[in-house]
Amino acid sequence: MRILAIADTHIKHGSINDQLPDDLIRLIKEADMLIHAGDFISKQAFDELSTIAELESVHGNMDDPVLKGILPERKVIEVEGMNIGIIHEAALSIQDTTGARYMAKEMGADVLIFGHIHKPIIERSDVLLVCPGSPTSPRLSEAAAVELVIEQGRISGKIITLPGARCF
Repeated sequence: MRILAIADTHIKHGSINDQLPDDLIRLIKEADMLIHAGDFISKQAFDELSTIAELESVHGNMDDPVLKGILPERKVIEVEGMNIGIIHEAALSIQDTTGARYMAKEMGADVLIFGHIHKPIIERSDVLLVCPGSPTSPRLSEAAAVELVIEQGRISGKIITLPGARCF
C-alpha cells in the first residue's frame, strides 16, 4: 500500500493543475491513497483532489468555512492494520514534536500525519510522526510531500522533494 501525504497546499483559487507541481500530481495519481492534513483553503482544491485519488482529509485553520463544515478537525483511519491519525495542528514548533507525539497517543494512532508547520518531518519513536511540509509554501525547507509504504505490517516513509518554492 502506497500512501502519499500532503498538507498546506494553500490553493485559494484556480485549478490544482495550475497550482501544484506536475511531479506531485503524478505521484498523487500513482498512490493508492492520498492523505491531506488540512489547509486546502478552497473547496475547489478539495473537490479536484477527490476526483484524482482516494482522499482522506481533515480541515486546517485557514480552510474555507464550507470545508470546516464538511471535514473533521481530526480523524483516525485504519489501513492494513495500522491506525493512522490525521490532524492539521499537532506540533506548534518546527524543532519540538513532543506535542505531536502526545496527540498521536491521545488519538490511539500508530502513525500521526499533521500539517501546519510547513516543514517536512519523519520521526519515529513509539509512534511514527509525519509532517509532509508544503508543496507550495515551505518554511525553512524545500517544497515537499511524504510517501508512506505499508508492507507486511510495517510502515516506512520518505520525504519527496518537489520542484518549486524553497524557503531557507
